Amino acid sequence: MYGSTAIVVLLFSFCLTGCHSIPRDRMNVETGKACWYGDKYRGKLTASGEPFNPDAFTAAHRKLPFDTIVVVKNLKNGKNAKVRINDRGPFVSGRTIDVSKAAARELDMIREGVVPVRIEVVRLGRRK
Repeated sequence: MYGSTAIVVLLFSFCLTGCHSIPRDRMNVETGKACWYGDKYRGKLTASGEPFNPDAFTAAHRKLPFDTIVVVKNLKNGKNAKVRINDRGPFVSGRTIDVSKAAARELDMIREGVVPVRIEVVRLGRRK
């Protein structure tokens, strides 16, 4: 009897100390460099199978599941854009994410082309 009560108390206390108030899908934060791609790829199929639309708020990431929603923050100017992962890449060494032209405009990075960013997962997608 004592043993089962101790186990319940132990599990409860573990949950109190081990569970975080931050939702699991918001704990993914990454920093790196972002670039953008646009009109040249309009209509070409992305890795997820949908046609690329430079006017949509989408992005390419090497590992995050398709349909994952992330907030990309331009660390040079503090501007943010919320994008949906629908493609794979970037395939250039040292880069973390490729954003669509619309997202690049929102991040005010069109002229610079490549900027340091912070990427925070808002909602994990389910499609690989």
